[in-house]
Amino acid sequence: MNVEEEVMLKKLRWRCRRGMRELDQLFGRYLDQRWGQAPEDERAVFLQLLETEDDKLWRWSMGYEACPDAQQAQLIAYIRALPV
Repeated sequence: MNVEEEVMLKKLRWRCRRGMRELDQLFGRYLDQRWGQAPEDERAVFLQLLETEDDKLWRWSMGYEACPDAQQAQLIAYIRALPV
């Protein structure tokens, strides 16, 4: 990983701190296990998720409400399925 990628990852890790442990763990797991190999379109969807309000992310991630965006819903399901 080059310096630019390391800096970007640190910035993303900071943005993933949501104040809800469940979301912090889910997003952190994605960064650790998938971000480095993720294609650009998947990364774009993840960045869109980071722009979403915490309460919506929490409801979608916990399965209490369906995410209206198909790509985001698919990525949330993928993130939830990542091994701990």
